[in-house]
Amino acid sequence: MKSAKLFIFLVALAAFSACATSTTNTNANTNNNANLTNTANVNTKPTAQNLTEVPRPQKIQDEMTTRGEQDNAAPTITVVEPKNGATVNSSVVKVKLTLAGDLKGYKPTKDMTTGMGNHIHVILDNQPYEAYYNLDQEFELRNVSDGEHTLRFFPSRPWHESYKNANAFQMVKFTVRNGGADTTKPATTNANQAMSNANTSATPEGKDMQSSTAGAIDAAKPLLTYSRPKGEYKGADAEAIMIDFWLSGNQPVLQNDDPNGQLVAIGSPFRVRYSVDGGEAKFIDKWQAIWLSGWTEGKHTIKLELVDKDGNLVDNGGYNSTTREITVTK
Repeated sequence: MKSAKLFIFLVALAAFSACATSTTNTNANTNNNANLTNTANVNTKPTAQNLTEVPRPQKIQDEMTTRGEQDNAAPTITVVEPKNGATVNSSVVKVKLTLAGDLKGYKPTKDMTTGMGNHIHVILDNQPYEAYYNLDQEFELRNVSDGEHTLRFFPSRPWHESYKNANAFQMVKFTVRNGGADTTKPATTNANQAMSNANTSATPEGKDMQSSTAGAIDAAKPLLTYSRPKGEYKGADAEAIMIDFWLSGNQPVLQNDDPNGQLVAIGSPFRVRYSVDGGEAKFIDKWQAIWLSGWTEGKHTIKLELVDKDGNLVDNGGYNSTTREITVTK
C-alpha cells in the first residue's frame, strides 16, 4: 500500500514539474515574442527627416542641355474629345488631343530604351495622372463610372516637370450616363493603367485614393492641380524629389523677384502650402517646381494646398487640397 501511495505521489510530482516547466517556457516564449515585437516596432519607426530645398539635379540640367530649345517652348493643347459638357452613354471615353504653339522641337514621344520622353499629363477627377506619350495613338478611359467627371491636361518634360505657359492647361467636364461600369473596379486606360481607385486591392504608383468623382469646380476660380511627386523613387532618383503643380483660374499664385531680391506678389495674394508626413507646413511662393533632398527610406505622404493670405484653404470642388503617398527606396 505504501509503495502504491509513493508511486502515485511521484507521478503527481512529475506531472506538476512538467506543468511548471511548460508554463515557464510559455512565459519565456511570450516574453521573447514581445521583445521581438518591440524590436520590430522600433526598427520600423520612421526616421526623422531633414528636408532641404536644392537646385534642379545636375543630371536634369545635363539633359536640358541636350534638348536644345525645347524647354523654352510654349506648347498649347486643344481637347477634341470629349467635348466640354458632353454626355457619354458608355463607360469607355475616348480622349483626343491636338498640340500646337511655339514648340521649338517639343513633341510627346517615348524613348523605348529609357521608357521616358515628353508627354501629356492626363488627370481623371482628382486622381494621379497618367502619361500620354503619342498623340497619334489611341487613348481611352475605360470602366468610367456613371456621373459627372473632370479631365485635366497639361504638357510635361521627360522628368515630369510641367510647362506653365498660357493655354498649356486644359480642363473639360463630361457626364457618363448608363455606361454600365463595374464600380468594384477602377477606371483604366486602354493600356490598362489605373486612372482611379475603387473597391480593389490594386493601388499602383501612389494611387491609394477614394473612388473617382468630380468636384464642383469653377474654372474661373483659383485651382491647384497636383502633379508630382508620385509613385516610387529609387536610388539616385530619390536623392532629390520634385514637387510640381499647375495653377489655373484667375492667377492664383504668381511671384517674381523685385530688384531688391524680395518676393513680390503679382495678381492674387494666394500661396501654395505643402507638408511632408504631416510635419511643418511650408510655402512655395513662386509658380515653379522645387526639389527636396534628405528623404529617408520608406513611405511618405505629401500634402499640397492652395491657401489665401491668412492660410485658409481656398475651396474649389475639393481639389485644392490633395495628399499623395510615395515610396522611397535606397
